[in-house]
Amino acid sequence: MEIPSTHTVPLSWLYEAASLPIQYRTLIEVVPEPARDLERVTALREEILRYKEALAIVRKQKDTGLWGGNLLAPEPAAAMGWKEVGTLLQYRRLLELGWPADARVFRFADRFLFRLLSRDDDPTLLVEFQRAAKTDPGLGLWARGMGSQGAAAALARGAHQDDPRLRGAAHRIASDISMYLRSELAQKPFKKAQGKTVLDPLTYPPTVFSIEMLAFMPAVQRERAGFLERLAAYFSTATPRREFSILAGKKIFRPLFEILGDPLHADAQGRVDDVPFALYWLELLTRLGIVRQVPSAAKVLARLFSETDEQGIWAPAGLRGIPKSDNPVVFHYFPLEGPGKSPAQRQTDVTFRLALIARLLGLPLSIA
Repeated sequence: MEIPSTHTVPLSWLYEAASLPIQYRTLIEVVPEPARDLERVTALREEILRYKEALAIVRKQKDTGLWGGNLLAPEPAAAMGWKEVGTLLQYRRLLELGWPADARVFRFADRFLFRLLSRDDDPTLLVEFQRAAKTDPGLGLWARGMGSQGAAAALARGAHQDDPRLRGAAHRIASDISMYLRSELAQKPFKKAQGKTVLDPLTYPPTVFSIEMLAFMPAVQRERAGFLERLAAYFSTATPRREFSILAGKKIFRPLFEILGDPLHADAQGRVDDVPFALYWLELLTRLGIVRQVPSAAKVLARLFSETDEQGIWAPAGLRGIPKSDNPVVFHYFPLEGPGKSPAQRQTDVTFRLALIARLLGLPLSIA
């Protein structure tokens, strides 16, 4: 199987079957501008601002500009002090739902996120880790680093790709990852601590945050072509088989954000168990311009495209429900489909994502 040379976008079907965010984003991000119904664009944009899920997220924002009293949480976790989903996920979820990137809700959060990029040592920027970091500076160091990467991802996904503060942070993060990829640590990134196998704290592997940041900053990509080639080679290597934990100061917890090698875990035919994460990852690699250079990614993408019918609707054999993921880092990304019991709702999210990837790949599109 190969990635197709053209793709059909089932726009009429999506108007009938898909949620409001999927309809709107298909129209403004997939359909070429000359083919857009401008009246419908205007109507959908106004409806998005009244969309129930998006409004519920907006109402949860606190006076600090944050959500959930924390920054990193992709899901509630008592061990981490996460009572609800945190700022970085809610910010990006609103963007995925089609909320305008210049809306006040984002400007309110941006003040805090830009402070995270500035290496400000104010302890309040540690958010959920502030209390624990008083007696564990190593945990504080990890939290600052991950918070900075997450802030960069959110700001890049939003309206700040060309902001010089973000560009400076992006280059620093890319340089640190590049140095790691060239080091011996990349070959042997583990050590023993507290009786467990842990990722050496000296490592600086790519994370979902750093890759999402780069994916939405084409200007930085153009300036770091050699780095992108190294990333493509790194994502073509198998992930370590051994289980490991993250050591942050004295605290040990399971890895959530770090990426070691190829995260798709596809079989020889390009099948994956986690379709939502695969789509998220494939979209990022496509935006980076390296999806065809990573063999597993190209194979999985070709497989997913092969499962679309003549209209461009994703229709794999044996589909019984909306694809689900056990990976909390895609909370913001999938699904965009709303509640309901229509059989078509099993297909709308993947159909939209494949159409978006086709547009990002530059494939000729036919609108049905």
